[in-house]
Amino acid sequence: MNSRERVLAAIAHRESDRVPVDLGATPSSGISALAYARLARAMGVADPRPKVYDVVQELAQPDEWMLDAFGIDVVDIGRTFNDKAEDWTETMMPDGTAYLYPSWFKPRRKGDDFFFYDTEGTLLARRPAGATFYDERCFPYEEGYPVDYSGLDKAMTKVLWSAMVHSPWDHASEPGFWEDLRERALALRASTDRALVIVAGCNLFEWGTFLRRIDNFLVDLVSEEAEVETLLDALLERHLATLAKVCEAVGDVADVIRFGDDLGHEGGPFMSPDVYRRLFKPRHTILVDYVKAHSSMKTFLHSCGSIYMLIPDLIEAGYDILNPVQTSARDMEPERLKREFGADITFWGGGVENRTVLARGTREEVRAQVLDRLELLSKGGGFVFNTVHNIMPDVPPENILAMFEAVAEYNGAGSIPAGGAD
Repeated sequence: MNSRERVLAAIAHRESDRVPVDLGATPSSGISALAYARLARAMGVADPRPKVYDVVQELAQPDEWMLDAFGIDVVDIGRTFNDKAEDWTETMMPDGTAYLYPSWFKPRRKGDDFFFYDTEGTLLARRPAGATFYDERCFPYEEGYPVDYSGLDKAMTKVLWSAMVHSPWDHASEPGFWEDLRERALALRASTDRALVIVAGCNLFEWGTFLRRIDNFLVDLVSEEAEVETLLDALLERHLATLAKVCEAVGDVADVIRFGDDLGHEGGPFMSPDVYRRLFKPRHTILVDYVKAHSSMKTFLHSCGSIYMLIPDLIEAGYDILNPVQTSARDMEPERLKREFGADITFWGGGVENRTVLARGTREEVRAQVLDRLELLSKGGGFVFNTVHNIMPDVPPENILAMFEAVAEYNGAGSIPAGGAD
């Protein structure tokens, strides 16, 4: 069984020859550039200079040698872009680590703070001293909703997640992009047996928070429902137009399409199930139905937080996969999730607790939890191994190695080889 078959078997809730593994196929299942640099050095690479493909979160694009070393079964189609040396420029971080940023990304540095402005001079994002990601600084509808949405496209360009977007979408405005996307996706599929992911976003709740600011939008869900629905319909129209192009370009090439909408926090959903069912579930269903009617791709939803109360609705909306499976949040115990929903949705993540065990535990504690989660979550399929969200900068490389060594042990895959050439 090859990697693509292994991933698709897991999504179909069938056990395969081994548990499929992800690192870096999505911007919620990856590794920070700083953690990547330290890990690569620990594996024998003297000067790794990670490629920061997601500049907002400062996530590294894992090199092929690392994917091979850890037996990774899935990759992002976006990695086929920015494939020339001139597509990257070196930036030195305050701690002395050298990053490669996409050449289009030119933040301004003041001391140890980094700022990103658009071409009109609007401050869109700031990376404060000591931070390892960028914060949103511009909320286009902060003062209120517009009279109409003829200017929504322009407003969306003022949000950091759009202006500082990761590959392949940093090329989306270029002539011939969709043809180029298909050509690169076909070439990638021909060169690897790994499953392919296309990240499409199509956020609804989150775009409300990006545009209005989260505190305003949460109030709007109960006090300005008509305004919220008008905004959501305008977003849905744009998302469906994008999905039509995605499905035409790579709907028969990519195996998984990744949506995003953070619906929960540590203590529960951001909204009641009734509000979700009225405002978001019908529109999520429309997006999922479109993909299933126009492609062979499986649907993947990234949603952080405690969303236990919403999972039945997400299953009814048609999502095949849930990520990152925040098992430390309220009501998100892995045993409970697997018992109640394991036959109906695939869990992509939850393989180890990032903030506690992976970041602070011993190697043996990492090994023990990884083996326990693999045993629990992989039974009957429906599981792709990944951490709970991205591996953060403070995770020691020896614990990352212990994690992948435990996965290899469970899968009977042998030892992990040393790193690639500098």
